Amino acid sequence: MSLMSPDVWQAKIRLAGWAAGAGGTRTVVEPATGDALGEIGVAGPADVAEAVRIGRTAQREWARAPYTERAAVLRRAGAAWEQHAAEIEEWLIREAGSVPGKAAFETGTAAQECYEAAALPAHPYGELLRSAEPRFSFARRLPVGVVGVIAPFNVPIVLAIRAVAPALALGNAVVLKPDPRTAVSGGAVLARVFEEAGLPDGLLTVLPGGADVGQALVTDPGVPVIAFTGSTSAGRAVAELGGRHLKRVHLELGGNSALIVCADADIPHAATVGAWGSFFHQGQICMATSRHLVHESIAEPYVRALATKADALPSGDPASGPVAVGPLIDAGQRDRVHEIVTGTVEAGATLRAGGTYDGLIYRPTVLADVPRAAPAHEREIFGPVAPVLTFSTLDEAAELAAATEYGLSLGILTRNVMNALELGERVPTGLLHINDQTVNDEATAPFGGVGASGTGARHGGPQANIEAFTDTQWVTMRDVPPRYPL
Repeated sequence: MSLMSPDVWQAKIRLAGWAAGAGGTRTVVEPATGDALGEIGVAGPADVAEAVRIGRTAQREWARAPYTERAAVLRRAGAAWEQHAAEIEEWLIREAGSVPGKAAFETGTAAQECYEAAALPAHPYGELLRSAEPRFSFARRLPVGVVGVIAPFNVPIVLAIRAVAPALALGNAVVLKPDPRTAVSGGAVLARVFEEAGLPDGLLTVLPGGADVGQALVTDPGVPVIAFTGSTSAGRAVAELGGRHLKRVHLELGGNSALIVCADADIPHAATVGAWGSFFHQGQICMATSRHLVHESIAEPYVRALATKADALPSGDPASGPVAVGPLIDAGQRDRVHEIVTGTVEAGATLRAGGTYDGLIYRPTVLADVPRAAPAHEREIFGPVAPVLTFSTLDEAAELAAATEYGLSLGILTRNVMNALELGERVPTGLLHINDQTVNDEATAPFGGVGASGTGARHGGPQANIEAFTDTQWVTMRDVPPRYPL
């Protein structure tokens, strides 16, 4: 039987602990065509408490299981991503509007995230501590219990699995709330992969739903840790609500990342790098190159080269043939992107490419002479738009790059890498890529932003994951109780 044929969606999600869903059903829609791909159940707030109850019960046995058992499940999950990659990628193409290369990146990364997570159970989980008392003193890391994961639509598999896999590997249960617009590829697929990998029932519950389901997850007393990926405005609300309930909340939020193109950069090469950073997955990437800061001496040839590339990029339905740019996720997102583009032109920018759309297909857009106060400089775009501003000195470049509340990713193109390294120290950012664009991600690398982009790295590598999904417990042991003067 197919991994993800529509007739098994509900059955397989039920195996993960969710029976029907209080929110009814939702039509799975292909954004490129508007076609209905099927129906999937939608959770309501009432489902959360039951999912947490099931997860807490299952988690106790899972945490007591030999670490080798947890590692084996994660390895089998990694193999399942590879075995079923073609089928899963088809869902990403049709449901999320991904071009094939981006879909393949997601399945490959998902497999690697599981393989990396499979090594976590074997890591040292504590340390011996010095004590002035005649006792044995040590600290150990214990699973937190149930982890709530709230993931978005844009990279639905990667942005879920990077929390789900390490949380499970470290002995926790997980309740996953995917965006309802990508409930299959970002939710049901994960349930199926882990069911095939032999994950015991109840440890992963998938609850596609809206903000009310997310709120119930954040406020449930049985969920001590929340891993949230999404917009900064939603992240602020999650952080505030989690703080009131004394939750540990890990936030990966939006970005307004800059690519600094220095005077000594190779212009054709730089334009290729910049185009990828802005137009990959229609710009619907938190670390997309949202601002091109170009030295004034090369600004015009850079804009010409970038606009030529934008005009030449094929766009359309990624399921119908080779395209570089697919659809935006829905009409609301398209209208928001177009509002930013038209508002920036009205503010004085020059439209050099794009600025038009057909359905949800927004043409790759290049804006030159962008004023600092224009919407495309000040706001996160989340669309295939490349705003270009100029600078005359590296001091001005640093000031421009830092002139945002966000701090996720920074790219610098130059032949002088030492200057770039020093420049990177002057811009608050969680990620710095010298001689590359801003969109980079690896399962072994710490990932996270500062400022309005989030609360720092909680993904990538054992240190970040163990810190994110376990608690520290101090333990002392004596042969006999001490005598106290009472």
